[in-house]
Amino acid sequence: MTDQSVTRIQVGGSAGHDPYEVLVGRQLLGELPTLVGPRARRVAVIHPEALADTGEALRQDLADQGYEAIAVQVPNAEEAKTAEVAAYCWKALGQTGFTRTDVIVGVGGGATTDLAGFVAATWLRGVRWIAVPTTVLAMVDAAVGGKTGINTAEGKNLVGAFHPPAGVICDLAALDSLGVHDYVSGLAEIIKAGFIADPVILDLVEADPGAARTPAGPHTAELIERSIRVKAEVVSGDLKEAGLREILNYGHTLAHAIEKNERYKWRHGAAVSVGMVFAAELGRLAGRLDDETADRHRAVLESVGLPLTYRGDQWPKLLQTMKVDKKSRGDLLRFIVLDGLAKPTVLEGPDPAVLLAAYGEVSA
Repeated sequence: MTDQSVTRIQVGGSAGHDPYEVLVGRQLLGELPTLVGPRARRVAVIHPEALADTGEALRQDLADQGYEAIAVQVPNAEEAKTAEVAAYCWKALGQTGFTRTDVIVGVGGGATTDLAGFVAATWLRGVRWIAVPTTVLAMVDAAVGGKTGINTAEGKNLVGAFHPPAGVICDLAALDSLGVHDYVSGLAEIIKAGFIADPVILDLVEADPGAARTPAGPHTAELIERSIRVKAEVVSGDLKEAGLREILNYGHTLAHAIEKNERYKWRHGAAVSVGMVFAAELGRLAGRLDDETADRHRAVLESVGLPLTYRGDQWPKLLQTMKVDKKSRGDLLRFIVLDGLAKPTVLEGPDPAVLLAAYGEVSA
């Protein structure tokens, strides 16, 4: 039975893409057949090994509704985001006779939804897909906005496509079984949304950091909904990252370099946390950001248990990696910094000495 207390957040269509809805609530999986729709005959449920039971339950539900449903199991987390795994998924679609009107469902964390969306974008030059994110990070970040991709040895998400889903189902019940470290990692993206656009998020976290660390907290639904609204508003106006959408990369330039340096063994949110502290220091040193807002980054991130520092001796490697980041333009490094709370802006080609000094502030 579907719970009626569902929040529907519209993500506007742009660049020829249809608008879609993000559903947030509990016991929402009954909404899936409606999103799949009557035109599809076949549905492929792509799920990680860790969610084998969930993937099979979804497949069975869809089969009971009359669809020819298959489950495609992929490795857990970032190990799924490879060309080899994408090829394995394409093979499964080919063997099932997937056509343009059929639908892919990606259930899992951000890595799984990134992969499922990429497979959907590339099969027959684009089939419909639905995201069923099961982590905080996937709900507020990966599943909304239409960015899909896989990693290569050279970096994260360097191969991908803009291919928005037909719908996103955020069933908050999925978070109840999430480990505390994974849950807290997702808070980094929520806090980011607070700094770049919606300071009420910061107020809610600061009011009770302990409660923010658990799905049982009183503000869980509101924090997730507010974060999704921030992202929905930004991507509705700029699907392909031509302008406004770049603000969502706050903290991410350094974060992606840290992730690559750690061979993706660090959680994304942990890297983003360090990246935001770095960006705050960069903004402060560049004369853009006031001390109070810069210091607030450390306070709120630390209060929920996110890291603030990274190894000091790694700066040369991190700097080199940032230069090939997909957000760079030529050799010119670009960072999102704040001119004040909820006032994101671009800092282009900062002085290397200022960069080094900012990194000194996050060096362990």
